Amino acid sequence: MPAPKEPAPDEPAKAEPTPSDSVADGREIFIVDDDPILADLLSQLFRSEGFRVTAFTDGGQFAAAAKRRTPACLIMDVYMPGRSGLDILKDINAASYRAPILIMTGRASIPMAVEAIRSGAFDILEKPFNSATLVARVRELMAAWSARHDASRRTNAGLLEFPGVERLTQREREVLAEITAASSNKEAGRTLGLSPRTIEVHRAHIMMKLGAKNTADLVRLVLSSRPVN
Repeated sequence: MPAPKEPAPDEPAKAEPTPSDSVADGREIFIVDDDPILADLLSQLFRSEGFRVTAFTDGGQFAAAAKRRTPACLIMDVYMPGRSGLDILKDINAASYRAPILIMTGRASIPMAVEAIRSGAFDILEKPFNSATLVARVRELMAAWSARHDASRRTNAGLLEFPGVERLTQREREVLAEITAASSNKEAGRTLGLSPRTIEVHRAHIMMKLGAKNTADLVRLVLSSRPVN
């Protein structure tokens, strides 16, 4: 990871967006981490890759800014003093947020991952990770996010008549479409721009919502509802 350096005078590392900055920037990244050193290092890393960066070391300040400005991607540490990253996801209604949210954590667990995904996180990246992995993951998320609209239309066309579909989020419907196509967690993750771990969390949550005992039961439930051509 690059060594710390002073930010350019016209691009402060910890600047809060103003109310007039409401238009999403396709090259801007928000970073939320209570560790100012790490926030600065990540800011420098992404600036070196050609991105604009706004970093926040205070979750409340970020939550206020996020309601009036949308970046291309949001990177957030889940464990912070005071209000955690999970609390902040709820504050900004992350499930409807108009940018992919990548959660960073050094203490990942299935319950935490389920809660983060349920609260609107797009994916989870476990620490430690290197600079190249993080940058590559963010680029993948941005590409996957921009392609989601077409995927959503295809998914909705195939699953609109499925009993109980109204209980699933849009992302869960996309994962369900991959499951019924017999995709493995790795294959589904590659298609949707998610990690296999995140697909696993979605799969478990879908089965719980629909009362399926296992994956085979889930597939039968979906396929039996489709009309015969």
